[in-house]
Amino acid sequence: MFEVRIHSRGGQGGVTAARLLATAALHDGKYATACPFYGAERRGAPVVSFVRIDDHPIKVYSQIRQPDLVVVLDASVMETVDVLHGLKKGGRVLINSSHKPEFAGHTTFNVDLTGIALKENLVVAGSPILNTPVLGALAKMGIVSRESAKEAIRGMFSDERNVKAAEAAYKEMSA
Repeated sequence: MFEVRIHSRGGQGGVTAARLLATAALHDGKYATACPFYGAERRGAPVVSFVRIDDHPIKVYSQIRQPDLVVVLDASVMETVDVLHGLKKGGRVLINSSHKPEFAGHTTFNVDLTGIALKENLVVAGSPILNTPVLGALAKMGIVSRESAKEAIRGMFSDERNVKAAEAAYKEMSA
């Protein structure tokens, strides 16, 4: 089973990103679950979401304590949350950043999701929406296929700017 933990702030699209990732995995013929964890938070508060992907039915629906991949949609979350806590040895980190930070013992990927969202004018209530661009980056990492990512996005959003943002992240992501 492949497990992903997504760290974001309320209003950025982290919960929707988890749903999109699970939907794309389903389009790839996998089993998948998505589960958010938040209380009575408000826009801007830290939020964490979880995704499990497997070739077999998934019978676990809970928080993920030892993910294979951590996705950080807002680097400022790292000031208050230990986003790497429990990350498996050799696990991967995808961070929304124009520069590549180093995390000892982990492979790090980065892409400027915020810049992509702003370029495509994917903004709600003044906040860039990062859920569709991050799906493009996850496709580049091979978590889901590029076509399934686009299919999941089109199934949830009619605005083609979302697919364009995912394509831009796919092309711009550094490894």
